[in-house]
Amino acid sequence: MTQLRILFPAFAMVLLTIVVWLRMYYVRISEARRHGIKIEDFTPFNRNLPRTIVTSGDNLRNLFELPVLFYTLVILIFVLRLSDELYLALGWGYFALRCVHSFIHVTYNRIAHRFTVYALSSLLLWAMWLRLMGQVFGGLGA
Repeated sequence: MTQLRILFPAFAMVLLTIVVWLRMYYVRISEARRHGIKIEDFTPFNRNLPRTIVTSGDNLRNLFELPVLFYTLVILIFVLRLSDELYLALGWGYFALRCVHSFIHVTYNRIAHRFTVYALSSLLLWAMWLRLMGQVFGGLGA
């Protein structure tokens, strides 16, 4: 069970992505009805749409950028049986910061706040990757 625990932050990230996806469609459908927007207008980079539609789509796309490296990292930690309390804490920290990032992005969207949280989450991700690389390359001589 200890080894499996590293998968939980990744599962939580999937749930966050599902929530953001559902919210995006709720926003798109309700805004389209309210403003009479046609389905053809929902292209990925149509900046003429209402702001809530644009940011909800941007936030979902953002969850398929650096989080992909998080998922890959978690799988490697799991397969290599390197899971420990530090990885677990960093993984949950990454997830928590991504939740805050999404919240900021789809609510008041203050760039300075969003960037700060994004940068902190990225630093956690890079720390996890550097630790894993150190463990893998350090173990090559054994």
